[in-house]
Amino acid sequence: MSPDEICKLPPVVDVTTAGRVLGVGRGAAYALVRAGKWPTPVVRLGRLIKVPTAPLLALLGQPVQVVAGASSTSARDADPSQGSQE
Repeated sequence: MSPDEICKLPPVVDVTTAGRVLGVGRGAAYALVRAGKWPTPVVRLGRLIKVPTAPLLALLGQPVQVVAGASSTSARDADPSQGSQE
């Protein structure tokens, strides 16, 4: 996978894509995840397995870019107990 492709990855990827980032084949990537030996955290949602991109980039020594404004709500908006101060 080229550096340009790696920079354009979404926040989470599937195991096959994560394997490509690390130069590991699909079967080997799934075997490592199954054995609990995948080098970064994995997220399991039922049968779905996703790999967060930021730890992959950190493993490769690449800078992790945070998208400004990624959260559309503030802590006050998310917590109804805070209410309006009017």
